Amino acid sequence: MMKTLTVDLADRSYPIFIGESLISNSDLYSPYIKGKQVMIVTNTTVAPLYLEQVKSALSDYDVDEVILPDGEQYKNLDTLNLIFDALLEKRHNRTTTLIALGGGVVGDMTGFAASCYQRGVDFIQVPTTLLSQVDSSVGGKTAVNHPMGKNMIGAFYQPKCVIADISVLATLPQRELSAGIAEVVKYGLICNNEFYLWLDENVEALASYDTVALSRAVELSCLDKAAVVAQDEKEGGIRAILNLGHTFGHAIETNQGYGVWLHGEAVAAGMVMAADMSWRLGNISQQDVQRLQGMLKRAQLPCVPPKEMSNQDFIDLMQVDKKVLDGKLRLVLLTAIGEAVVTSDFSADTLHQTLDAGEQLGCSSQ
Repeated sequence: MMKTLTVDLADRSYPIFIGESLISNSDLYSPYIKGKQVMIVTNTTVAPLYLEQVKSALSDYDVDEVILPDGEQYKNLDTLNLIFDALLEKRHNRTTTLIALGGGVVGDMTGFAASCYQRGVDFIQVPTTLLSQVDSSVGGKTAVNHPMGKNMIGAFYQPKCVIADISVLATLPQRELSAGIAEVVKYGLICNNEFYLWLDENVEALASYDTVALSRAVELSCLDKAAVVAQDEKEGGIRAILNLGHTFGHAIETNQGYGVWLHGEAVAAGMVMAADMSWRLGNISQQDVQRLQGMLKRAQLPCVPPKEMSNQDFIDLMQVDKKVLDGKLRLVLLTAIGEAVVTSDFSADTLHQTLDAGEQLGCSSQ
């Protein structure tokens, strides 16, 4: 049974289709393709699994494809240029539609390419990981990484629609599925306490590929994100709360080398660090922090940063974060479970106490 949600952005509003066996449904694509040309962008992992299904759904169009190497380490300007090369070699015009078939890396790069090619062409998101279905495919953030910082080169550019096929999650490796659960937990923490309580009861079902639980998690996550994006499309205010744990997490990813830690793994450790700071500021209880740690542990996610990262490593990399304003570090912290704020109202001592905690933040059971 398909659910349809809407990201409400006036004349740029678009639907999110959520259900099983959607990826080969031609009726979901055709209303959002205005020309005859289509370029499918995918990667070496996803192409053997789903490329032919999508091509069969687009049999009425002139379809080309570009298959990128798989991995966060390839989310850069060099790989982005492969998309432009393919578009130019195949003579795609400005009525072409790009289709992002893959996880967050493919979605981010395809959206960024679409925003730039001939000053902007349409694109459709077909996310194939849990993380991309609940987060990166919705909201129009597109980017590539730079050696000095994650997602520092990009644009806000909305897709024409998002097709979230729950069936494709069955082929995800366990580690990738767990990484997606981290972003799901984030929504409960920042804006939906009732969802958070549901997750605490159902996190094992999610980690066990239960399609009913996964469908519910994708739907509720997308509802929460769509509501935030509709209020603040370009992250001038409330949308920044969607980055809970990300300032710490991006520092981990950059320090370790893109792809060593999956994005969701780094965010999981980052959320525990943000929760620890929130506790130290008196906003939540230590039991709240422990409950989060227990939930992440049951989802098979890390709760501590890499042992080899020093406090100075974190400070240096966090200063490159996009939320830094006038040289002042701002973090997303919890004011309660289900409520978050972007703030610089914390002392350097509090931040260092969390960074000093290190392994003491570990995954204790609930």
